[in-house]
Amino acid sequence: MFRRFPAIAWAFLLCVPLCGTALLADTSFGKLSGLVVDPAGVPQMGATVVLLSEDARAATPVQLLTNDRGVFSSERVRPGFYSVRVTLAGFLPALERHIRIESNLTTILRVELDSVFTSLDRLRRQSGPSSESDDWAWVLRSSSATRPVLRWADGEVVEDSTAQPESHRKRRARGRLELTSGARRPGSVSNVVDAPSTAFAYEQRIGRVQRLVFAGDASYERSTSAGLATIWLPSGELGRGPQTTLVLRRAQLGDSGPVFRGARMDHSGQLTLGGRILFRYGAEYLLVGLGRSTSSLRPRGELDVRLAPAWQLSLTVAPRPFSSLDAPTGALENALLALDAFPAVFLRNGRPAIESGWHDELALEHQLGPNSTLVASVFRDRSRHTAVFGRGAAASPDFFQDFFSHSFAYDGGESYAWGSRLAFRQKFSGDWEAGFIYAWAGALTPDSLPAVDLRSSLATRQRHSFAARVSGRVPRAGTYFTASYKWMNASAVSRQDPFGEALYQMDPNLNVRVRQPLPNFFFPGRVEALADFRNLLAQGYVPVNMPEGQILLVPSFRSFRGGLSFQF
Repeated sequence: MFRRFPAIAWAFLLCVPLCGTALLADTSFGKLSGLVVDPAGVPQMGATVVLLSEDARAATPVQLLTNDRGVFSSERVRPGFYSVRVTLAGFLPALERHIRIESNLTTILRVELDSVFTSLDRLRRQSGPSSESDDWAWVLRSSSATRPVLRWADGEVVEDSTAQPESHRKRRARGRLELTSGARRPGSVSNVVDAPSTAFAYEQRIGRVQRLVFAGDASYERSTSAGLATIWLPSGELGRGPQTTLVLRRAQLGDSGPVFRGARMDHSGQLTLGGRILFRYGAEYLLVGLGRSTSSLRPRGELDVRLAPAWQLSLTVAPRPFSSLDAPTGALENALLALDAFPAVFLRNGRPAIESGWHDELALEHQLGPNSTLVASVFRDRSRHTAVFGRGAAASPDFFQDFFSHSFAYDGGESYAWGSRLAFRQKFSGDWEAGFIYAWAGALTPDSLPAVDLRSSLATRQRHSFAARVSGRVPRAGTYFTASYKWMNASAVSRQDPFGEALYQMDPNLNVRVRQPLPNFFFPGRVEALADFRNLLAQGYVPVNMPEGQILLVPSFRSFRGGLSFQF
């Protein structure tokens, strides 16, 4: 009976599932169409349109040309955020950022090219006293986020949810003031001290693109401590293009103690090679003084190679990550965090020493889907001066006392270890995300007790750890919180996989971070309550018996930092 079945019917049955598979595969792409016009609204033919993913590790840029009606179109674009650059002879280049592409949707964009004469004419026609309207005009020209973006879905045009009506548009905050008590990273005098303090940050534009961000802080309890930071962004965006940072800190250690002075100069940039290779480079110079002075020059580099649309290989040689995967996107908050970016400082044989370390890593990343990634890494950690913190009787001069947090910093000596890491990240929605990390790496551990010399009793031992992190924003209330927990199978007195902790924002033990918007009745801006809990359960303390008495070695202090933030 099967032999009598027509051959064309067999072919039809075989083609149906194949066609269905192809149709399902196409659903993972979106479309982008647009119109390029001049200031008078006339369509422009022959304009070059470059579509570049804002994910630096994504596919190669796509180049398009407008037709005789000024229209350009790309049929197969992976979902995500993109920047669109348009150039045409006789006009100024136009750049539209944060254009969102979604599966099964067509994003429609309208780009208006300006000439030098139209820009001068706009400046000439602006009225002097209306400074607020000038700011709005600037935002409308330079930001695509304030302009409605249309999408085609199921036969009808819908407005992009990321764009807001003109009546609800908000200016980006250019200033930030924080009134807080506590420290972000207690334990070292090189960081922000554990005391009530006031911090500020302000952003200033230079020309049309460049930005300069200033930040400073000052404490006013027990003793004086102050810092100043400056970040220069020639490209106008964090993480895209070169960035130069200068940080200065000064702290008086006690009423009659020595004065700590520190300076940190950092420069980083990136270079794209052939569309599939991204090279990040940078270096930082550190100079600290504590009676005597010491300095350190630390170059770093990272090479990312796109092997396939869903596979990427990365090679990193750096003392710390170029950027955290969960770092805040705002330039103001990054400037405030730069005030706390000094490595730990301690004494050794009466001379100041800086926490140092080199991290070599080879990582393979696989994108499991549009919202999930898996990264497998092997790495090597090397350190000449490993930071160890603690509390208790510190009679030795090498136990450098922090007069602000009643703790001490100690040079644990050399550490060398190989390790591996497996990280999985899942994004559930635009606000909720979870991450899980397993690591096998080395950390310093007391090897022989009781110890006459603490440094000689510390040895590097391999440890297993598992960490989980959840972050999200509560609907309606607007509360943003992050909760993380890192567990290790045995005790340690130094950080295990410090590079991975900084990259994925996974501190040891239980940590909670909360940002709660508050009702605003009089302040012309945004008010938030801040609360940071570190090592909430006070875990991981290791008691050590010394000739002077018992001390506690603490990889992560239990601490609280809270206050108010005013953004305007």
